Amino acid sequence: MSTTQSERLRELLEPLVSSQGLDLEEIEVDSVGRKRVLRVVVDSDAGADLDQIADVSRALSAKLDETDAMGEGEYTLEVGTPGAERELKEHRHYVRATDRLVKFQLGDGGELVARILSADDDGVDVEVPGVKGRRPTTRRLALADIAKARVQVEFNRKNKAEETQETEENTQETEENAEEA
Repeated sequence: MSTTQSERLRELLEPLVSSQGLDLEEIEVDSVGRKRVLRVVVDSDAGADLDQIADVSRALSAKLDETDAMGEGEYTLEVGTPGAERELKEHRHYVRATDRLVKFQLGDGGELVARILSADDDGVDVEVPGVKGRRPTTRRLALADIAKARVQVEFNRKNKAEETQETEENTQETEENAEEA
């Protein structure tokens, strides 16, 4: 897709997506056989539910039908949200990934897997899991030092109540061991 078409599509579609309370994350046009597929990725701080996706899809489809932005040929419009393992590129992505496990590739060539605790304009505060029974540690990463970051899927993650209970039990056990010594 030419930069010109991409820019035109973004200019055309972004106001419609914004009017639905969503952010336009990506636009991609692919050729599939004789047809083209226009993929539009939207998101928001609260996420996007199926009703919002359907509403924005109808609005985008109507706008595209009344313009020649996609040219004369047939195309399919696909509207969705970022995948579970989304790449974090902008400040708002880091904010939305708060409390998620992320794999960071650092500018110095290093790699780090950590949970985002908070994000601001300059960087992210992360919690690096402890290894071999050690406690987790916190670390500050400047956004400028992050080459790439991708959310990781967690299948066996404990919910906050379980984590709090486990932390309290470990603290109590430590205190009891200290009293015995």
